[in-house]
Amino acid sequence: MRFILSTGSLFTYSVDRVFALAAEAGFDGIEVLVDHRWDSRQSDYLRQLMESHQLPVPALHSPFSRNCSGWGETEQGAIARTTELAAELGSQVVIHHLPTRFGHAFLQTARGNRLLPNPFDSSPRKYADWIKKDYAEFQAETEVLLCIENLPAQKAFGRRVNPAHWNAHSRATLDDITRFPNITLDTTHLGTWGLDPLEAYERWGQRVKHVHLSNYNGDEHQRPENGILRLDTLLSRMAADGYAYSISLELHPGALEAGASDSRIVELLRGSLYYCRRAVA
Repeated sequence: MRFILSTGSLFTYSVDRVFALAAEAGFDGIEVLVDHRWDSRQSDYLRQLMESHQLPVPALHSPFSRNCSGWGETEQGAIARTTELAAELGSQVVIHHLPTRFGHAFLQTARGNRLLPNPFDSSPRKYADWIKKDYAEFQAETEVLLCIENLPAQKAFGRRVNPAHWNAHSRATLDDITRFPNITLDTTHLGTWGLDPLEAYERWGQRVKHVHLSNYNGDEHQRPENGILRLDTLLSRMAADGYAYSISLELHPGALEAGASDSRIVELLRGSLYYCRRAVA
C-alpha cells in the first residue's frame, strides 16, 4: 500500500512544485492529473521530475473534460493518450470517469459558472457506446489498469441528481459499477450520497485497484482527518486485507490552505499522511 498525492490537490500550483511539496512531506509517489498544461503530459519532463524528486508516478488521471487541446478529440481519445503516457512512465493505473447521462454546457453568471444540461451534446452518448462496445478490448490490449471512478451528487432545485451511468448513488445501486473489472473508489464522492466508503469497499472487493482518499463535511475533498467519514476504519480494513495498490490523497486546494507558506502546506500534508499511516499501522 502506497500513499501518494494527486497534483489535483494543488492544481493552482505548478506540477514541479507539487512534486517538491509531496517529497518534503514524505509521500510515496504522485498521481498526475493530466490537464491543459503540457507539463502534466510530456513524458520526458515528468521523468525528470520523478528523478529529481525521487518520486514514482503510479497513477495518471485522464483529463476531466474534453477541453484539453492536443490530447484526443473525445473522452475515449483522451483515455487512450493517457494510457500511452502511463505505459511510458511505468504507471500502474489510469483513472477516468463514468460517462455522464447527458451533455452539459456552462452558463456564466455573476455568481460564477453554472452547469446546465445540453441536449445537443452527443459526446457523452458516444463515450458510453465506446465503453459498452470497445472498452473490454482496449483494456485487454494494455497492461495499464483502467480504473473507472464513481462520481458525486450534483444539485438541481435543492435535490441530489445522479449525473452518470452505472454510478453508485444509493445502497441499492452500489453494485452497478461492478460491471467494470477495475474501480477507483472515491470516498468523498460516496459521502455526497450519504454512503459509507467501507461498505462500498466491501461490496466492490478486489475490483478496487485505486483509491481517491478525502473526507466530506458538506464540502468535498477535505483532508482525511477532517469530516464525517471514518476513513481510519476503511484504511485499517484495507491494510488487514493486504491491499497492494496506491491510495491517493485527492484534496481541494482550500483544504491545504493554498497560498499559505510552503512550510504550512507541508505541515498539513504531513498531518494527513500521519493520520493515514497510523490507521494502517
